[in-house]
Amino acid sequence: MRSTDPVHSATAVDGDAPITLAGPPPRTLGLRETFGLWASLGVSLLLPVAATFVVLADRPLWHTIGAIVVGAVIGSVLLGLGAAAGAREGVPAMVLLRGLLGRRTSFLPTGFNLVQCVGWAAFEILIIAEAAARALDAPRWPFALAAGAFATLMALRPLGVVRVLARYAVWAALAAIGYLFVQVLSEPLPPVTEGGATSFWTAADIVIALPISWFPLAADYTRHVRRGRTAFVGTASGYGLATVAMFSLGVIALAAYGRGGLDVIDAMLAVPLGLVAVLVLLVVEVDEAFANVYSTAVSAQNVVARLDRRVLALGVGVVATTLALAFDLAAYEPFLFLIGAVFVPLIGVFLIAYHLLPRGAWDVSDTARARPALLLPWAAGFVAYQLTLPTFFAGPGAAWTTWWTERQADLGIDPANGWSASLVSLAVAAVLTLVVTAPGVVRHRRGAAA
Repeated sequence: MRSTDPVHSATAVDGDAPITLAGPPPRTLGLRETFGLWASLGVSLLLPVAATFVVLADRPLWHTIGAIVVGAVIGSVLLGLGAAAGAREGVPAMVLLRGLLGRRTSFLPTGFNLVQCVGWAAFEILIIAEAAARALDAPRWPFALAAGAFATLMALRPLGVVRVLARYAVWAALAAIGYLFVQVLSEPLPPVTEGGATSFWTAADIVIALPISWFPLAADYTRHVRRGRTAFVGTASGYGLATVAMFSLGVIALAAYGRGGLDVIDAMLAVPLGLVAVLVLLVVEVDEAFANVYSTAVSAQNVVARLDRRVLALGVGVVATTLALAFDLAAYEPFLFLIGAVFVPLIGVFLIAYHLLPRGAWDVSDTARARPALLLPWAAGFVAYQLTLPTFFAGPGAAWTTWWTERQADLGIDPANGWSASLVSLAVAAVLTLVVTAPGVVRHRRGAAA
């Protein structure tokens, strides 16, 4: 149920997203806009590049494609459930967590989200700049500046950008993807002899991670969707289909061109007119950076509701672009994956508390009461994730991976267990949430019966 807190008392400005948390979100997005936004966000060069970690080596290609489909379905359904909650409550994602943890306790996941959004914004800018530099044989820094500036400007008018993505950008991306598919499928497709996945479920786990990595951002956009069902269908189908397409494109490109020693980007550039198709995808890729810049600003408003998101977005854009220009973000990537592992069990806790348990009004006000007991299943789910598949760090951070690997040995867990860390973490968090909340559910039902 939508909160009636004074936080929603102001009006939106210019028909776009409210400037502060005090403004109510205009409900102007339907199924077409929602599907188009999430399909566009799912079209990312990160996915085909990550395909090498999904490949089941020396197995028929359809085994890997099957893992991609299963992972995309699981991940996109979970993402859609979070999107639906955002549409029903009409608040951004981090404000939505007030109903789960309480206002002040929600600052904890908000802090994690701020770090990961800035990091992923910088990473997206870097990916765009690197791919453009390789495609055009030019220096990287002008493309980083252009991508950062464009993404920041997009974050100033987010709903207008969503409409443009739905009407134009997603179709340009689909045309480019379709062309690349036709070209790579015209080549022989022998089994891929090298791949990073050790089992069906470890392959699916990588695919699951991509849709649910957007869970802490989903409600920032779907709070503008008219109905929860529309938000669920548009988000899950849009991102799910794009995930299947992009991962499959990467795997097929590796099968077609990998024997020649080409990586995925080089393989796509090698096809006739591949440069044009890749450049189209690079332009569309900017929406990923835009989404992270905008969500950083909106997440910060959970702490201070009257901060101007436009000023915040400008600051975030400058920081992300500077990071992309000045630092080796490859060393930062494992830390971003670690933060993602932090959010996976929180998703399990939220989905149980919001969708399955009696909840009445979902309190997202400034007085939302703390529920510290729910920190337990969140923490337990994170531990289960690391015990299943420790986040890998090299160099100075290797001690983290070593410590968890030793704990696996202590408990007799095979490091090559082949399980999905995401599903194990979600299951542990979900079951413990039911256990922790069981007394309250019993009291609620007794009160209702009386």
